[in-house]
Amino acid sequence: MKRRKFIRNVSLGSIISGLTGFELIAAENNTKHADGFNLNYAPHFGMFQNHAGKDLVSQLDFMAAQGFRALEDNGMLGRPVEEQKKIAKALERLQMTMGVFVVDGGDNWKTSLTTGKEEFLENFINTCKRSVEVAKRVNAKWMTVVPGFYERNLPLGIQTGNVIEALKRGADIFEPHGLTMVLEPLSDTPELFLRYSDQSYAVCKAVGSPSCKILYDVYHMQRNEGNLIPNMEKCWDEIAYIQLGDNPGRKEPGTGEINYKNVFKFIASKGFEGIVGMEHGNASPGIDGEKALIKAYKEADQFKN
Repeated sequence: MKRRKFIRNVSLGSIISGLTGFELIAAENNTKHADGFNLNYAPHFGMFQNHAGKDLVSQLDFMAAQGFRALEDNGMLGRPVEEQKKIAKALERLQMTMGVFVVDGGDNWKTSLTTGKEEFLENFINTCKRSVEVAKRVNAKWMTVVPGFYERNLPLGIQTGNVIEALKRGADIFEPHGLTMVLEPLSDTPELFLRYSDQSYAVCKAVGSPSCKILYDVYHMQRNEGNLIPNMEKCWDEIAYIQLGDNPGRKEPGTGEINYKNVFKFIASKGFEGIVGMEHGNASPGIDGEKALIKAYKEADQFKN
């Protein structure tokens, strides 16, 4: 055994007996799973608050202790600056990566990029500029963009053109900073404009920027189109970010019909080094539900390349 690893294990062993609750679970997991997971899974705040409490930094400490190396926080843009800085400092200390937050300028632009109206485009551009400031503050690289709802009084081609033009403007803002907006096709309502992986692929190709890529959410794509692995393969060169949830229910892997062990194996086989966001709820409440969630990821992550 290497000297550094031996000293680390002896030190951990000498203090575990004095720990309780969240600290004991964290120390045990650091001993057994010091190298974390095969893929870079990112929990979100609230997912482990029964273990760690409501304090955000304590939750980050707990995530890191379980082997998670990233965080997602859709609402980061709306957090106070001091809170953003506090989160960023904790992420740096824990050597965790910041995942996506949502470029959300309010319902007006979010439902109207398809229309091509200047007022909504201007709101979107201003929100992109604000997002650059936040991304720098928390060391984020990816921001989620949802074009909005299908506009029934406009032909599909016109709407697509409007969305592409808006995204080009957004890419012009993000590209000089090395940031990427990731387009997420969703299944929440049939009224949404962006719903399929091939549609998202076509839009990204038309925008033609490294700052405009696909956020492939396995849960949404299972609901909208299925055939997950072949469709991911077809769109792979435009996929920059991945999220997941099992279906039905949108809970952790193993609670629905998706064979996540095979999905994760495919993602790893592509050499994916980005973030796999845990964009789902807990199947069961309380501490036991959180333990079950961690166990589910450990089991689904047990694959051989």
